[in-house]
Amino acid sequence: MATAFPPAEQSAQRIPLRVRLQRFWHRVTEGLEVSQLWSQFETDARTSYRLYSSDVAAKTPEGLTRRGHNLHVVKEFFWAVVEKLSPARRVLLLAALVMLLFPSSGFSYHDAGNELHVVEIDLHFWGGLLLFLLLMLEIADRVVMKRDLQIAREIQTWLLPGAPPQIPGISVAYTTRPANTVAGDYYDVFPRPGKTPEESRVMFAVADVAGKSIPAAMLMATLQASLKTLSTAQVALPELVANMNRYACSNSQGGLRFTTAFLAEYDAARRTFYYINAGHNNPILRRANGLIERLDVGGLPLGIQPEAKYESASVTLTPGDWLIIFTDGLVEAENARQEEYGETRVLTTINAAAATAPNDMLQRLMAELDLFVGTTPQHDDVTCLLIKAE
Repeated sequence: MATAFPPAEQSAQRIPLRVRLQRFWHRVTEGLEVSQLWSQFETDARTSYRLYSSDVAAKTPEGLTRRGHNLHVVKEFFWAVVEKLSPARRVLLLAALVMLLFPSSGFSYHDAGNELHVVEIDLHFWGGLLLFLLLMLEIADRVVMKRDLQIAREIQTWLLPGAPPQIPGISVAYTTRPANTVAGDYYDVFPRPGKTPEESRVMFAVADVAGKSIPAAMLMATLQASLKTLSTAQVALPELVANMNRYACSNSQGGLRFTTAFLAEYDAARRTFYYINAGHNNPILRRANGLIERLDVGGLPLGIQPEAKYESASVTLTPGDWLIIFTDGLVEAENARQEEYGETRVLTTINAAAATAPNDMLQRLMAELDLFVGTTPQHDDVTCLLIKAE
């Protein structure tokens, strides 16, 4: 008698094994090529190595023999891994390692009829099972954390400007690339109303909070909120920055969480930028004739000294001038030979395409950066804001 299969089972039986294996592999790899998988593994391995090696290096004393140094590094690396687990999971890991290192064992006993029974225990199996359990617990934590980070990234995206605004006399383009899911870099462009329409200006801000990931992102959000709030007051730019600095000092853990920032107001009627550089990378002003100026007037980073004073300066733009404002993640990006991208390469790209629009220039600059870095992991947030005078 022929066996009747449900339609789904009949369909599965008709699919060749090779096709099912291909589908399984595609689901596992999400369609990535072997070279892409290896590149991803290299990136993850380097990131993990930096995480653990920083703890090891900090606890390795000087003057050890080569043998002593190697033993110390192995021991500290072990503790660097173990101490990142919860106490219960540490016990699971240690139990699994013990079971994997020791051979299988067993015991024997006699029953009521004096018959000998031997019970063997496969410690390797149970050790592998404990490691699998530990992996499942860590994956569950990672999934929850990844979901929360994704929500945080969406919130952070809402805080950043969308499409560049239309501003008389200039064109603007900007982008940011977080080193992690969320970033400590901040940029913004928004109108700042004056007492009269003639006094209204456009505020430009690019900032870099010390640190990375969630702590830096949270401080970035407070910086954005303070700037938007304090900029509504009818005060001059130096006073605005001083107020921001006092606020930042109340949230900087005694100056440990400082913020470098470049803040500027653009007066469209006079085609003039009034700016303050609070310890930030000096923006590059490339004149239409190729001459280079640096915007370096200002003061200390925000969050270090509550009573710090800030000086302002101004530059007037003429058609064809370029203003490049960036964070250190751009110029300090490294390739596999640990060479930095540097400001020279930024200027080379700007000079080669000075006649293009800011959006095209930005795409070209990011493409040049990707080509230079290759598969080297990104170690810092990258933010760039381009302004071209028309």
